Amino acid sequence: MEKSKVYFTDFRTQLDVSLTVKLQKLIKLAGIASIDMDGKFVAIKMHFGELGNLAYLRPNYAKAVADVVKEKGGMPFLTDCNTLYPGSRKHALEHLDCANINGFNTITTGCQIIIADGLRGTDDITVPVPNGEYCKEAYIGRAVMDADVFISLNHFKGHEQAGFGGAIKNIGMGCGSRAGKMQQHNYGQPHVKTDLCRGCKRCAKECGSDAIVYQDDNKAFIDPDKCKGCGRCIGACAFDAIENNNDNAPQMLGRLMAEYSAAVISGRPNFHISLITDVSPNCDCHGENDAPILPDIGMLASFDPVALDMACVDLCQKAEPIRNSQLGDNMAKEHFHDHGNVWQNSNPNTSWAETLEHAEKIGVGTREYELITMK
Repeated sequence: MEKSKVYFTDFRTQLDVSLTVKLQKLIKLAGIASIDMDGKFVAIKMHFGELGNLAYLRPNYAKAVADVVKEKGGMPFLTDCNTLYPGSRKHALEHLDCANINGFNTITTGCQIIIADGLRGTDDITVPVPNGEYCKEAYIGRAVMDADVFISLNHFKGHEQAGFGGAIKNIGMGCGSRAGKMQQHNYGQPHVKTDLCRGCKRCAKECGSDAIVYQDDNKAFIDPDKCKGCGRCIGACAFDAIENNNDNAPQMLGRLMAEYSAAVISGRPNFHISLITDVSPNCDCHGENDAPILPDIGMLASFDPVALDMACVDLCQKAEPIRNSQLGDNMAKEHFHDHGNVWQNSNPNTSWAETLEHAEKIGVGTREYELITMK
């Protein structure tokens, strides 16, 4: 397969050029204007951030992309699907309130916000998965599939179960309805290693299923009948006391996200943008964000989400880890085991390579890319 082009620019800018203008120049250089958007509905898929989290992308970036879409005659809207766990985005009313509180509204972004899977997370559509090996059909938020053009705007960061969150995760997991998210998470449930549990109860606070209780010895117990397998408790535990029962679960999650991404983008124009900034160790779904594990690196754009994620991974691998961070703390431990990549060094119980390998295998894109730098 021919190498895909990925366009990159850093966050340096001149006194009279804003970063949003620089982003617009980047995506135009990458070819977004070649998409026929005239009179078309254009979905811009992004994450609005959980309440309490401050690492999510600022609405200014969303407006920059929406304005380019409008220049081309398109009708943009920002979109995301509801979450499995309670949090502050479990139904459309909460989700819209959360987006508004976090700064996303028609004034700040220049376009409407539509929660793709409706009020209760049940407004989805069954979409065939091209070359799907693990699922033949995906449950995707209806508004995502009603759009003529699909754009992903991604905050590239760490993730407590997928290793990192980039384009494939934003598209695959993010566009799945609640039923779709359940399907992607159904390959494993975590359990507690009681000898390491400190009884701090942080995992229970993160659990959206009320599946974690504390026994007489003050050790956590995860009820398998209630657990949805979302993995948030794994990321919440600071003592490595929770792991997945299925050793293959992180790999399966990645492969299913790849297959859901294939369902979302197949058969219509699509374009993808990632910003490597505020690289938190965990997902923006958390109601907090720990210190960045890496410095701000830059903005990237491509027609190929796999090549885009691969380029982001490679740039992050070259960056110097921040000492006062989860990654830095792990690397400073006496018996630190170097996994050879920043994602597993930050969250050891994760797996990320299978996501991109499988996405390439089923035709979502290629990991081979040419990086073109814009000054």
